[in-house]
Amino acid sequence: MLRPLLGGRFKSQALLDEAALAACMAYVDLNPVRAKMAATPEKSAHTSIKLRIEKVKVSRQPNHPKQQPRELLSFVGNPRQNIPLGIQMKLTNYRELVDWTGRIIRHDKRGAIAQNTAEILNRLGIDDA
Repeated sequence: MLRPLLGGRFKSQALLDEAALAACMAYVDLNPVRAKMAATPEKSAHTSIKLRIEKVKVSRQPNHPKQQPRELLSFVGNPRQNIPLGIQMKLTNYRELVDWTGRIIRHDKRGAIAQNTAEILNRLGIDDA
């Protein structure tokens, strides 16, 4: 009898709306925090949130255009007309979602963002942009 390579731990789940997509993205971006491999999302390795944060830091330098990573689908906010291709949420709201979710202590996970850690926008010195 053949055993599945991953031991049946991983399953497929349809993401049917923007809320499900945001929840899935936050779950993946928080994996290093939950595994106690990083104290905060911006200190994690190989996550989309770290890449997005690094891009924001670079784009805050003088004479640098404000951009999001080209290799990732952009956050486009909540437009009402002519909906562009992208995630219908502001990047700032997503960073806050990940930060708030990462502070929730889960007994089935080893790590969480420490409650006494400053909120992500304060840690990064970012205004609501």
